[in-house]
Amino acid sequence: MPEVPEIVTALYRGFFERGVRYFFPDAALAMDGAAQDTNPTLLFHTRTDGGVDLDWMGARYRCCCEGRPFTEDQLRLLGAIGAVLSARYRSIFSAVSVASITVMYEGLTEDRYVSAFLDHTPYLGDDLPAGRDVVANALEVMRESSLLTYENRRISTGAILMGRGRDPFHEGPLLPRGALPYTNALVGIKSLHRLCDGLDTIFVVDRDGMLVDLVDMQRFSEAHGAPALPAPSPARYYAHSLITLEGGHICLVLTPNGEIKIFAGGVQVFNFMEGRWHLTDLTEKYREFHRAVGDVALAERLFTASLNLAEDRRGGLFVVLDDPQSAQELAAPQDLLENEEPEGSGKGQIHYLLRHKHLLGIELSVLESIARVDGGIMVDRDGRLRAFGAILRNSGESLTAEDGGRTTAAVHASRFGPVLKISEDGLVSFYRGGVRMWEI
Repeated sequence: MPEVPEIVTALYRGFFERGVRYFFPDAALAMDGAAQDTNPTLLFHTRTDGGVDLDWMGARYRCCCEGRPFTEDQLRLLGAIGAVLSARYRSIFSAVSVASITVMYEGLTEDRYVSAFLDHTPYLGDDLPAGRDVVANALEVMRESSLLTYENRRISTGAILMGRGRDPFHEGPLLPRGALPYTNALVGIKSLHRLCDGLDTIFVVDRDGMLVDLVDMQRFSEAHGAPALPAPSPARYYAHSLITLEGGHICLVLTPNGEIKIFAGGVQVFNFMEGRWHLTDLTEKYREFHRAVGDVALAERLFTASLNLAEDRRGGLFVVLDDPQSAQELAAPQDLLENEEPEGSGKGQIHYLLRHKHLLGIELSVLESIARVDGGIMVDRDGRLRAFGAILRNSGESLTAEDGGRTTAAVHASRFGPVLKISEDGLVSFYRGGVRMWEI
């Protein structure tokens, strides 16, 4: 590779820094001296404090994520940023045609990073990516479709991108005569938006990025049976998670509220909300919650209910008490199910319907229904229901002006055990020891 002007090196360092800060806004990234290698190859050096040192373009960066170790998916995303930028950097000195090079710069850069995370194959080796980026093209379809309406309603759609792995449940789709590439050129076909809603029906795109089929979502997923997923899924998107468990398939959905969801490896891995991509890291976050709760079945039930409530844009609060007696410190006596003498009229008169009930002994739909009652649900570690719709005491927690009553209650309650807070904007947060551990 010929000698590179310092301005180009500086530009690509800047691109890398912006990419890291985009996906890791809470991480501390700082240049920490020079690296031995000046090639456009991202090198990782793990640290004992959970952070990583990153060598890029002759510079060494120190990156720490709020004192927490980087997860496997987070490291993979850092690698995807490096892979895309490395390919673009090499293209400057490549002898291939200008048309081949410009393809690499189409669309938004952040979409390319997401694409490389989902399918890194095009960026392996020293050769430049050949052909179309199937995932990036599909993301562009979702983006442009999100800006459109059909009959005064926002468009919802979705696509299954067939993977390169072995799929024991589905044969590789045949290429129909007249098949079209799944690119943004399709967005102008109005009737296309009526064919597929991304929930009940979904498009199938082959490995070469050609639109080859339209299938029923539930029917397509039935062949997979009911294996255990790496993490619970909302009921609405269980089939989407299921079909990505084998074969390396990727599923993209544009929801009616303009959110883009991406499923891979049996879980939702990304979502696009409020103008930016978010790595969900769902598997690791579920493991952390499961470890805090201890009981697998109880953790799965609460996590699943929280995801379902978030999809319905319903708020809620689940508290798992370390000590059952602490229920009396968190809620008034009349809110506790153990109180068998309700005072006056109100919710206490119907406590008998749920008294002595176990969380695993009631249907998930019932749990979600009682979670919609204003207030919080408290259970002990055995899964026994202690209260629902309880107005939790906050003991004067000092929070910012932006934090609402549910957040205040969640912070204080988390001093007595693990807490899941569901907000009406579709976010699920986990609190422990007065600290928010993560948010999905």
